Amino acid sequence: MEINPKILEIVSNDTKNSIEQLSIVTPSIYASIFSEFSRKNDIAIENEETLSKDLIQAECLQLTDLQEQTAKNAKTLSDNTKQAIKAINEKDDTSLKHVLEETKALRQEIEILKRSVYQDELTHAFNRKWLHGNCLTTKNIFLNNGTLAIIDLNYFKQINDTYGHIIGDKVLIFVTNELKKTKVPVIRYGGDEFILIFSAATARTKVIEILDKIRESMISKKLKANNATFRVSFSFGITEFKANNEFSHVVQMADEEMYKDKIEIKK
Repeated sequence: MEINPKILEIVSNDTKNSIEQLSIVTPSIYASIFSEFSRKNDIAIENEETLSKDLIQAECLQLTDLQEQTAKNAKTLSDNTKQAIKAINEKDDTSLKHVLEETKALRQEIEILKRSVYQDELTHAFNRKWLHGNCLTTKNIFLNNGTLAIIDLNYFKQINDTYGHIIGDKVLIFVTNELKKTKVPVIRYGGDEFILIFSAATARTKVIEILDKIRESMISKKLKANNATFRVSFSFGITEFKANNEFSHVVQMADEEMYKDKIEIKK
């Protein structure tokens, strides 16, 4: 049976989130946790060796494409710099204008390349690479002060099971667009889990107010699937952090707050 890559991504992210809480992880522990999340999502990993080879090959091809494009852009930038210096020395306005146009086009290509690296393919939210590349050091500690909010959809598995994964994907896109109304970075952290990063200028009480307002707005909207309608809601937890705080610790604290919120909603 062919495995849906999106479901496999959800299982992988759930497994990674789970093992972050463990101080020691052996291959057998990882396999056990992965198998448990696979079972919950009703998937059976068969021909694992073939699947792994296919995934590695796809990742390698993507990396190769990125390397080739980066090398091409670097060469173009170097050539443009040389031409600009020559045009300035020779006071050649026509050549300088041409270099400027090429540089503008190159900048657009670089922005597209950055999006392909830092953007979640489905929702167009930021991905984990963006989070680690822009908010954290190589040691996974925060660069600045701020407030982290973790968002987890309520009953998302039930939506997938009832209406199918295509509708589930549309729900994720809908939720992402709603969260973007905060005007802060929205990161798709797991399958149906998001992280929002607020600056230190936004007080904790204001973050709660903003997220409560978005949640109420979402709950008030009816979504359609074939002839049925349903509503979507989320639970959230927030934690203030300081520069040099460990990311895993901050996420764990926010996660604990989120689960308290989830329990209250489900009462």
